[in-house]
Amino acid sequence: MNQWPDASTILPADGTGGALAGRVWRPGLGPSVVAVREDGLHDVTAAFPTVRDLCESPDPAARLRAAHGERIAGLDEVLANTPVDDRDPRRPWLLAPVDLQAVKAAGVTFVVSMLERVIEERVRGDAAGAAEARESIRRLVGDDVAALRPGSEEAAALKEILVAQGAWSQYLEVGIGPDAEIFTKAPVLSAVGVGADAGVHPASRWNNPEPEVALAVSSTGAAVGATLGNDVNLRDVEGRSALLLPQAKDNNASAALGPFLRLFDADFGIDDVRRATVTLTVEGADGYRLGAESSMAAISRDPLDLVAQLLGPHHQYPDGAVLYLGTMFAPVEDRDAPGQGFTHHDGDLVAIATPRLGTLVNRIRASDACAPWTFGIADLMRSLVARGAL
Repeated sequence: MNQWPDASTILPADGTGGALAGRVWRPGLGPSVVAVREDGLHDVTAAFPTVRDLCESPDPAARLRAAHGERIAGLDEVLANTPVDDRDPRRPWLLAPVDLQAVKAAGVTFVVSMLERVIEERVRGDAAGAAEARESIRRLVGDDVAALRPGSEEAAALKEILVAQGAWSQYLEVGIGPDAEIFTKAPVLSAVGVGADAGVHPASRWNNPEPEVALAVSSTGAAVGATLGNDVNLRDVEGRSALLLPQAKDNNASAALGPFLRLFDADFGIDDVRRATVTLTVEGADGYRLGAESSMAAISRDPLDLVAQLLGPHHQYPDGAVLYLGTMFAPVEDRDAPGQGFTHHDGDLVAIATPRLGTLVNRIRASDACAPWTFGIADLMRSLVARGAL
């Protein structure tokens, strides 16, 4: 993965066999909803002005398959024009596959990442103390915490023991307590897609990718599809204080989603999400390479339980939401100086993949060096009205 991928790399293992929805910027028209088909990308904006409208329709997968629209171009052609350095602004390029949905994320839903959050808290965001804190926490909590069901009597009993020992943490509270951590990852329309630069705040000295599966959820609380996401995280910022979570999570281009939204149908559904194995690859311009893999089966809370905590009588999302389900990775291997752990370098290529959803690839840049987010909801509405789609 030393270069941008081609279409065969980013598509799911069964190619265009699934109901794949995406978004493309069309010069002169603006964002367009596309169906990803064997012969290329078809603009179905006339049928579905937004991906939100598609997800709110009855049986979105069947509706997408039945939709007619102009063929824009082949996927390879549009993908090749997506990286900003070589982009021809007169030709179309790929966008994140969601639009008006709220971009939400669930935190500490895997034991490994939960313990890493506790470590960040203990060392106050200083990577140099992480190794010692990691061993101390593991001795105290043990690895069998992975078997605990959040909110169970057993989890409550462990909490009592840890509180008595002065070892309780706000991250353990949301990791094994009754209430999940669900937060707003990014504003509507700010997510970046496959082939785009992903942003890390230049002041951060300890940060990492967070590879995740993300669910598309309708306004009624139904999970209607899935995609891949990178919930880019600043470990030093969050470690200083959990109240700095917005600064750690929401920076320019720090929410990546894609490559496409695969809608649920008879061949792909929530059980495929539960069974997914996700791989992470990081390749640096300096020759550095990190590879890892993990299983969604290790998640502490079922994806639909997280959806139920996201949306219900107390929280409504009339345009639906996309929900990052939490990361199963927390890279800890030293990259630079001993004891400093992993952190990104400018120019890292990050690939997140699973066979049924394809591969999301982004280049890491400083957030102020990424393309600024300038196209908002009012701009989208004006562009759809101008083309007669509303």
